[in-house]
Order: sequence, then C-alpha cells, then structure tokens
Amino acid sequence: MYEIRDWLYIGKFSQTRNLSMLKQVGITAMLQLADYIPQPDMPILYLDVTDGESVPHDLIAEGVQFVREQKQASKRILVACGAGISRSALFVVATLMEDENRTLFDAYHEVYSMYRGAEPHPELVMSLSSYHGTELDLLEAWEALHDVRRQVDTSH
Repeated sequence: MYEIRDWLYIGKFSQTRNLSMLKQVGITAMLQLADYIPQPDMPILYLDVTDGESVPHDLIAEGVQFVREQKQASKRILVACGAGISRSALFVVATLMEDENRTLFDAYHEVYSMYRGAEPHPELVMSLSSYHGTELDLLEAWEALHDVRRQVDTSH
C-alpha cells in the first residue's frame, strides 16, 4: 500500500481483505476495482473495471466522486485493483486531476513520484483523456507515460 496523500492510498486486492492492516494504516473507505470485499463500518464502492480496456466515462465520474466525497467526510481512502498498478493508479490520477486541478500527466507525474509501481495501461489513460475532452491515440498515451517515468527516474 502506497501513500499518495495523507488521505489517499493505492493498493492491491489482497490488501482489501486484511482488516487488521487496513485499521493499522487508518483506511476508513475503499474504492475497489478488482472484486467487492466488504469490511465492517467502511464505505466501499466497487466498480467493474477491466484492465487494458476502455473505461466508460460514467464509471470514471462515479469513482472520482466517491473518493472526493470520502475525503470531504475526513476518510482515509484506499483505491485498490488486482495488483495495485494500473486501474488503481488511473483512479488516483483522475482524483488528483479534479481535486487539485492538475493535468493528466502532471497528476501522473505526482503519483509516479510517490509510487514507482503506478503504471496505468495506455488504454485506460486514453479513457481518462477522453473523459476530460482530449483525444489521445495509443502511441501518444504510451509515449507520454514513458516520458513521465523517464523524467521522474532521472531526477531522483
């Protein structure tokens, strides 16, 4: 599990099942993208998002709205997918875009700087870009992701 903000974490499916670890970190809400795992007294939103496939705009909006509502309720949120690499990173980037008024690749730069495992699939990035009114093709998305990773990796 990786802290992106003091209220926002990226994680993987197995961590959504570990209540003692969730309590230890202080997680009090979850956006789950791999499978629905209930936890007592915890708001959870499960969205059926498949890695490597286009994400419908309504699912992006629903996920970001949930995370932002939980933040407003002073919750500490875990965004988790299967491996904690692609889908979770996409929704954390989407949240930072809206919550902090960042561009897509500026938000990704921030997330990747905090967690080098954040590597959203280019198809997911294309969906997020389209959601915000900009069209990218697969090669543009792939190259932009790699440019960000190269910038971060060479600056640290």
